[in-house]
Amino acid sequence: MEEFNLQSHLDDIYTHFPEADRQPLIGITGNFNDGESSLSKRYYDSVIRAGGTPVIIPPVADRHVLVNTLDHLDGLLLSGGADFNPLWGGDEPSTQLHRINSERDLPELLIAQLAYNRQIPMLGICRGIQTLAIALGGHVAQDIYEAREQLPSPAATKERSKLFGSRSSATPLPQPAPMMKHSQDASRDELTHSVSIVRDSELYSIYNKDRIYVNSFHHQAVSETGKRFRVTATAPDGVVEAIESTEFRPIMGVQWHPECLESGLPLFEWLVRQANNFYVAKQLHSRIVTLDTHCDTPMFFAQGIHFDQRDPRILVDLQKMTEGRQSAVTMAAYLPQPKIGEQFSQKVAFPVGSPMEYADLIFDKIEDIVRQNNRYISIARTPADLYEDKRKGRKSIMFAIENGLALNHDVQNVKHFAQRGVTYITLCHNGDNDICDSARGCNTHNGVSQFGEKVIEAMNRHGIMVDLSHAAEKSFYDALDISQTPIVCSHSNCRALCDHPRNLTDDQLRALAQAGGLCHITLYGGFLRQQGEATVLDAMEHLEHAIQLMGVEHVGLGTDFDGDGGIRGVANSSELLNFTLHLLRRKYSERDIERIWGGNWLRLMSVVQRAAKP
Repeated sequence: MEEFNLQSHLDDIYTHFPEADRQPLIGITGNFNDGESSLSKRYYDSVIRAGGTPVIIPPVADRHVLVNTLDHLDGLLLSGGADFNPLWGGDEPSTQLHRINSERDLPELLIAQLAYNRQIPMLGICRGIQTLAIALGGHVAQDIYEAREQLPSPAATKERSKLFGSRSSATPLPQPAPMMKHSQDASRDELTHSVSIVRDSELYSIYNKDRIYVNSFHHQAVSETGKRFRVTATAPDGVVEAIESTEFRPIMGVQWHPECLESGLPLFEWLVRQANNFYVAKQLHSRIVTLDTHCDTPMFFAQGIHFDQRDPRILVDLQKMTEGRQSAVTMAAYLPQPKIGEQFSQKVAFPVGSPMEYADLIFDKIEDIVRQNNRYISIARTPADLYEDKRKGRKSIMFAIENGLALNHDVQNVKHFAQRGVTYITLCHNGDNDICDSARGCNTHNGVSQFGEKVIEAMNRHGIMVDLSHAAEKSFYDALDISQTPIVCSHSNCRALCDHPRNLTDDQLRALAQAGGLCHITLYGGFLRQQGEATVLDAMEHLEHAIQLMGVEHVGLGTDFDGDGGIRGVANSSELLNFTLHLLRRKYSERDIERIWGGNWLRLMSVVQRAAKP
């Protein structure tokens, strides 16, 4: 600053429009000493050099402060500092424990978990990597030298598992090797030892090297990663030096201090880049309707679930929808198909007289939930309702029926459910019913029955979409011929990629598109791949296969959450933003993402409802 003239500095800002380029907002957790919150200049300088805008987060555990802070952040940097109170990790204090910073512990553990639930990119440095481990299911050795001499006893490990959950997939501290000095007396900008990097890691993609040199100022280290992380770098003595997410999230922790090193800048650039991607995705979600066309959450109503809380028993609730920035969900009244000779009442949790009464009871319970939370959520029966909810900042629930058994063999009940606001009926489930044969059935009707033909015609008259997920291939083609409006498959995948009778063949996908219909990819692992664990990458492969055959105007997402849907990378509603991030990485335009996320479905729903002739 060479000129002490405020106006000249203001003039320099206001000669540009806009005044500044948009930069990702990076929150940095502040230190706390002697009643004051502070932060080393090197942290925020590194963020600025990487192209971000830094803000310091004071160590405050107030939920209003934490949530409002996170609502504005695009990325989170967990800074270094003193030890954690070992009680947070289920341990008693070791004789080698150094000074703890209890003022920081709870606020930082909370903000790490809340940021994780919101998919916010995170970089943890030194104490920060330990924050990630403790907050998200891992464990930290109070002193790495002591830990080598006295590994945890089986009894202690068992006791910790009882208190804090099993870490069966955790990465343990490697077996003893010659120990190094990890807390150096050297200057913080001096390289003091090497670390080896795992090749198939985000860290390797940043440096493109098997080994880099770092500084070292710590006596603690991650001893168990927990299932959410994996080790991506180690010191020569095996001490964990870096971890990253196993769930396709932009979360990384390093044990060294990159803010002190010129070679550390790429890590901050990585965080800023990921934060910018997150900003683009959340802005996109604020503009478009994000509709999941199939979940089975009502199956859990009998357990007394709390939809307005983050209930661990369900994958879709108001908290998770908010975290994933999800606009709307179609909740299905699922009716299991009784076996021959079995009564329907034996298959359901609520005591009811008929399948129709059961479906009505499910819708009654959804309406009760909405009434209790009507400031935040609404029942949408038409696309116009859903768009109005979006404008007013409310989330939407749409009604559907999974298994036409709910009609109770009376075609007049189609009108009843149309009046209740049911948007689609899945004609069957796992087993033939009186409407059609199932993909898991025994060819009772050789496709759609005579009664089923009347049902489809009634659905056309009353503006209810015809859903052929779960249907046999012959039933699919019969319905395609019978229906006067395009049909949908609300939660189905591609048989060419996973040979399962529930999935659609390439010919079915082409026929569906030619008739103007839709196929919405589902997140049930067994329909994504036949062997091994399915992940979000498999879901993207099925989506892109369907797009290649049908065009982007004929696809979408029906998660099947709470009906065994949910995979690594998109495990519940809070992670739906990750689905958008994968679409953006594949260079889909905003228009195409809007189509995939519900635009196609709502367009077709409008066609079906306009064609109704009650």
